[in-house]
Amino acid sequence: MKEKMTLQTQWIWQDSAYPYFTYDKDALEPLMQKITLEQGKLIGYLSVMDEHNIKQTQLNALEDEIMASCAIEGEMLNRESVRSSIQEKLGLKKDTHYRQKLKEDNYVDILIDANTNYDEPLSLYKIFAWHHTMFEKSNSLQKINIASFRGEGLMQIVSGAIGREKVYYEAPPREKLETEMNAFITWYNNTPASLMKAAITHLWFVIIHPLDDGNGRIGRAITDMVLSQIESSQLSKLYTMSKSINNNRKAYYRALEQTTGYIRQKNPIDITLWCKWFFETLHVALMDAQKSLTYIIDKTKFWDRHKESQLNARQTKVLNKILDMGSGNFLGGLSKKKYTIIADTSTATASRDIAELLKKACIRQVEGTTGKNTRYEIVS
Repeated sequence: MKEKMTLQTQWIWQDSAYPYFTYDKDALEPLMQKITLEQGKLIGYLSVMDEHNIKQTQLNALEDEIMASCAIEGEMLNRESVRSSIQEKLGLKKDTHYRQKLKEDNYVDILIDANTNYDEPLSLYKIFAWHHTMFEKSNSLQKINIASFRGEGLMQIVSGAIGREKVYYEAPPREKLETEMNAFITWYNNTPASLMKAAITHLWFVIIHPLDDGNGRIGRAITDMVLSQIESSQLSKLYTMSKSINNNRKAYYRALEQTTGYIRQKNPIDITLWCKWFFETLHVALMDAQKSLTYIIDKTKFWDRHKESQLNARQTKVLNKILDMGSGNFLGGLSKKKYTIIADTSTATASRDIAELLKKACIRQVEGTTGKNTRYEIVS
């Protein structure tokens, strides 16, 4: 059973070798190779997608990234406001003039900046500017230092009932923050972009915890800068790492506990466990993105084949519903009953529409299904 360390030497930043992190490169190399392979596949997908579909994919990824990144920290945003703001900034809809700017707009600004201006040097000015943007429209009653280092006093991550609290992490004291951040920024600007740099960037910023609030969100935005720089494009916003983190927050916090000092390790500055979690989570995000892109490409190819088929609005609606989900996820296949529900039509009209779709080879009857149990599937 793992043992808690004594308070005097508990936290990673208290170790004499900090911040010269170590890791088992041989253990991590296979994971990094898998990620590089999947990044290459995503670039391949882009070559067969049109600009509209690429922007739609970015829209969905940005939306999920912002919603999930805030949810990790317990902040719930209005999804429609987030989506509307991204649509405006990606040129998918016209700007709404004189609309009051919302905090959702501010989060979108930060993320688009991180994934567009990734070649710019990192600076304390940029970090504080993001922090100001993040909290400019905040309605929080809690007073925090905005666009500056956190205030005096201990910065601790604490949980548990009063009198039985557990301190899961204690950040470096206020008087060390300028030195800590100078070291972090110097390292960041002098270190070539790589997957290892992305993993260390995320961890190191959270270790320093320089802000009163928003450390996780700002840290993930800086990590996005590294990922975008690796790919020399906005590819990193075709996938969302924060969604993968939010889907398994326990693993995220466990990785931090095993790295930052709550749980004793033989080598306090060995971050192999953190990097393993980071790369596994990134890989999940890339695979999820590929599934979404596969549906888009399948949909594009399908409509290219049937652009002269002259389908009616009901038929188009039903086919798009299946294509958007991916035929493999459309449980049970298409039935006449499902068609009437999706198309909002009568049984007789559904029968005629299905007969036409069969004739035009848009769908086919699933082998072995007959009568009331007849099912249909998209002809891919």
